[in-house]
Amino acid sequence: MALCCLLRPSRWHLRPPPLALLGPDRSLGTTTKGKGKKKAREGCSLPDPSWEERLANAVTPLWRLPYQEQLQVKYESQRKILQTLASRLEELGIDAQKPGGLCCPLQPVVPSPIINGYRNKSTFSVNRGPDGNPKTVGLYVGTGKARNIVCVKANHMKNMPSTHIQVAQCYEEFISRSPLDSCILFHEGGHWRELVVRTTSRGHTMAIITFHPQELGQEALATQKALLKEFFTCGPGAVCALTSLYFQESTMTRCSHEQSPYQLLHGEPHIFEELLGLKFRISPDAFFQVNTAGAEVLYQAVGKLCQTTGDTVLLDICCGTGTIGLSLARQVSKVIGVEVVEKAIEDAKWNAVFNGISNCEFHSGKAEAVLPQLLASWEDARPLVAVVNPSRAGLHYRVVRAIRNCRTIRRLLYISCKPEGEAMRNFLELCCPPDSRKKLTGEPFAPVLAIPFDLFPHTVHCELVLLFTR
Repeated sequence: MALCCLLRPSRWHLRPPPLALLGPDRSLGTTTKGKGKKKAREGCSLPDPSWEERLANAVTPLWRLPYQEQLQVKYESQRKILQTLASRLEELGIDAQKPGGLCCPLQPVVPSPIINGYRNKSTFSVNRGPDGNPKTVGLYVGTGKARNIVCVKANHMKNMPSTHIQVAQCYEEFISRSPLDSCILFHEGGHWRELVVRTTSRGHTMAIITFHPQELGQEALATQKALLKEFFTCGPGAVCALTSLYFQESTMTRCSHEQSPYQLLHGEPHIFEELLGLKFRISPDAFFQVNTAGAEVLYQAVGKLCQTTGDTVLLDICCGTGTIGLSLARQVSKVIGVEVVEKAIEDAKWNAVFNGISNCEFHSGKAEAVLPQLLASWEDARPLVAVVNPSRAGLHYRVVRAIRNCRTIRRLLYISCKPEGEAMRNFLELCCPPDSRKKLTGEPFAPVLAIPFDLFPHTVHCELVLLFTR
């Protein structure tokens, strides 16, 4: 008998989240820090905020402010970052002070075309909720260090689209009826773990469920996967109309496809997005900017800042699915992309072929391994412009050194969502005087222009594009 026939829809009835509770979306991380909470409480008349307010203040601390005020807050934070960079460069003996104590001119924050419900990717955790339910699906309030983590449902988050909330509610309904426990601490057992939801403007929805196998055998695992599939195709989860349903067995906090393959339980292996007139294929773990409309504005500006000509070669480092390189491919002679996620490179190659772009080549591997080898043998006389868009961890030192020591690169765009973090180290390495001990023999770069882009309304974050030349 089919599993869907064994399930009772009357017991599974699940209503979609009320649209009035939904709003703009921000990132659904598995932990949230305390920064910004004090500001979020200012002006709040409630002496004892609800759990929903606490979550909103932790993840989207600017949610109470009018959008123009949010942009001003972000501008001030970016201004302070550039002042810090100028001071750090002065310590290295570099005269970088410009008007206002900045290292370079700072343009106003470019607003997001969409303010609410903008996220195309959300990550939900499974843990104990305010009521003690260990199978609550939501976002964390508190920290592990303080041992006060509570998982709060994200129904009210202003940065999250209703589709993401709906899938999370369905997943909670499913695991609440499962005899298997949630996996809160690996060594304590349990199985059900986080949920990732990805959506596109084309109406596609991908759900990725992480499961700790513990001591389950293959037959028991097969049963759970079949139940999960039937729930989202025949049961209440069918309301989500998933394009793709993936399942990953993982005994680690984070696990790549190469470490433990994503198993497609239902639907299509990829979802598709359109950006700047191009179609992009997206795999489960491929990087794609979380604000698609904002990314279009960002990439258009990047194209102008590159000042490419018909004979320019564009080096796209940390290229993901190739969005930046492919969007600029028709205005350069060649694009070279480098990305650590193998599946993302497969997507990038497919995207190039599908969009009829033939002047791109993509390399899979760690940038610190691929780029030095690539640039060490570089003899092409054509102008070389580099665009880097690393994770919050920044670029590996060997990547910075390879860029710095390649004389052909005269123009560099660094895109960072956390310029005050590890990116700051990269900025200093790019601009410091030559140092033979560190093998930084190339001419130093200098920051000449900074433009922030608000890809994360209601949060304190934005993408900073910093243009370096030499």
